[in-house]
Amino acid sequence: MGRVRGKSWMREHVADPYVKRARAEGMRSRGAYKLAQIADRDRLLKPGMIVVDLGAAPGGWSQVSVERVGPSGRTIALDLLDMAPVRGAVTIRGDFRDVETVAALERALAGEKADLVLSDMAPNLSGIAATDQARSLELAGLALDFALKHLKPQGNFLVKAFQGAGFDDFLKVMRGRFAAVAIRKPEASRSRSSEVYLVGKGPRI
Repeated sequence: MGRVRGKSWMREHVADPYVKRARAEGMRSRGAYKLAQIADRDRLLKPGMIVVDLGAAPGGWSQVSVERVGPSGRTIALDLLDMAPVRGAVTIRGDFRDVETVAALERALAGEKADLVLSDMAPNLSGIAATDQARSLELAGLALDFALKHLKPQGNFLVKAFQGAGFDDFLKVMRGRFAAVAIRKPEASRSRSSEVYLVGKGPRI
């Protein structure tokens, strides 16, 4: 059963138009287009911005960020997995749940606040839906805490979340901590996936 699902997923992946586009355009993942589409709609990325990209591997979001913030901006990419450096970005490897890793991020910020914190973090899946959902929301919550501490007063926060148990509670927390919160489902996100992205603007710090 698992083998059949694996083959089906691979066929879908290979045929996916965003996978083909990513390969043709030298992007590291189809996910790059998710960020690009949300950033276009919500005007999240501009030249000169300081961006923190949490859960950056394989680097698609960092590629988009580096291109859009330009040489006057900065992109700091973090992931637990080893990731080939993205030209123009500072890359940090570490577990975001560890204080040492957060300290490394803070050193990379060099006392400055971020214009945008991105989080595409997702846990290693156990196959147990309730456990995976809880772990996903835990990571989203940690990203939220980091954003509230390190964003500029007019900064923005973009975080991946999965609809399911606890999602409404997390959304409520987001709405209490930002002046405006929107739910986005970009075209590049597969329609059958429960993933959505929450955009928080204007942190209430």
